Amino acid sequence: MSSFRILAATTLALASLVSHTCSAPAPAYQFPGWAGPAGDDESNDGSPLRGPSDLLGYGNNPVDPAENAVVPASSYKLAPGQAADADIGIPFSIEDVENPQPIRGDTGATDPGPRTYAYDRLNPDTFAPPASDQGDLPQGKWPMGLSHRRIQPGRAGWVRQQNTQQLPQATAMAGVDMYLAPNAYRELHWHRANEWAYIFNGSVRVQTMNPDGQTFVDDLEVGDVWFFPSGVPHSLQALDKGVEFLLVFDDGSFSDGNTGLATEMFLRTPKEVLSKNLNAPLSAFDNMPKDQLYIFNGTPAPKSISAQNITGPGGVATGTQSYTYHWSKQEAYDTPGGSIKILDPQTFPIAYNFSVALVTIKPGAMREIHWHGDSDEWGFFIEGQGRVSVYSPPSSGATFDFAAGDVSYVPAEASHYIENTGDTDILFLEVLQAPRFTDISVAQWLRLTPNQIVKDTLKLPQSVLDGLSENKQYVIQGNTNLTALAGGSGTA
Repeated sequence: MSSFRILAATTLALASLVSHTCSAPAPAYQFPGWAGPAGDDESNDGSPLRGPSDLLGYGNNPVDPAENAVVPASSYKLAPGQAADADIGIPFSIEDVENPQPIRGDTGATDPGPRTYAYDRLNPDTFAPPASDQGDLPQGKWPMGLSHRRIQPGRAGWVRQQNTQQLPQATAMAGVDMYLAPNAYRELHWHRANEWAYIFNGSVRVQTMNPDGQTFVDDLEVGDVWFFPSGVPHSLQALDKGVEFLLVFDDGSFSDGNTGLATEMFLRTPKEVLSKNLNAPLSAFDNMPKDQLYIFNGTPAPKSISAQNITGPGGVATGTQSYTYHWSKQEAYDTPGGSIKILDPQTFPIAYNFSVALVTIKPGAMREIHWHGDSDEWGFFIEGQGRVSVYSPPSSGATFDFAAGDVSYVPAEASHYIENTGDTDILFLEVLQAPRFTDISVAQWLRLTPNQIVKDTLKLPQSVLDGLSENKQYVIQGNTNLTALAGGSGTA
């Protein structure tokens, strides 16, 4: 056979093989338990991933008569005060109620679930709102317990925060809760926002130098305050018992992870430049940290603060330029329902736009209805539990429940109160961005407005107006029996 015939025969044979191979069906998957190529066919003899077409629309698919969304009345009880008229808005607790239901007076209905009972019990006024709630207000509460906690190596400390990512309407201020273990540092740093701080636990040494070269160092304890303006570098070191503190910044988007750090500055600067600027040999930088420190364990601070009181040509920042205020030593202004003390630029000048009240509210008492005309209010519950109703013009209102560790936020010109709904005192921080702490007291406003105007507008009896004070009450004592008005009469 000629070579041409051999080549032709070979070509025909290969073409036949290729045609047969291409037209043959793809082999089925041979791996038990795995879906087919389209993801529809199971090879494990189980049900298919998708249902049949005869389940579409009306057909032979009757409803199971045994399905029931009604919670039997025998399976739940209402809390004391829960059956009272919803217009009264009695604060009630469902903490110890088995299978609580979202009912208030003759409003609401049962809830068969799914539910998270712990959330319901923490938020009874969201679970079953009073009738005064109306409209759709933005969320005004954030529990710090739900914030991601950034924990540090060597058990040196941790930090958690609230900003607009957690509480979108809180655009004017953000908060940070930080803990430093004994002798640990928050490393040398600075930031773009102004920082106001309050100490919850323990004690700390703070240190700074301002743009004029003035230095400052001080030791602070529980209830004391510091303030550092934006751009001013500072460090914090826990003393031998550790420290926990709250930081409030005048920028709602602030994140503590975005601060300027001494370590990062050195790492991002060429060593040649460091050598020239600091007049040091390259070997001086051999032991620099390889990463930021942020929070880290340190050597104990000297017992005598004078050992760290370094004074340069600029001198020491003192008097009205001091960066700390020993607020723990200030006596509170007492009221029948609790107490209040105010710290604003009138007494702490360097904190030029932070005006803060520390409010104590006894059980059954309330921070009177008020609003702030020139600032949003950022609040923090240090102790106790209570509720806050917010009225936002023209016609919206919402009630939120709070406990220790919660952040509250109320926009400027929105009226609100804080009512103690627990059996221990509330301790609450009320933070404003204002040169002076001020508010409008509703009771004082009514008292100092001509009676005729008030009666024509609100139809209040003269006896109510006669009982009002010309002075702000701040914290008003009420009945410790929170369900006293459940019968529809009496005085709270």
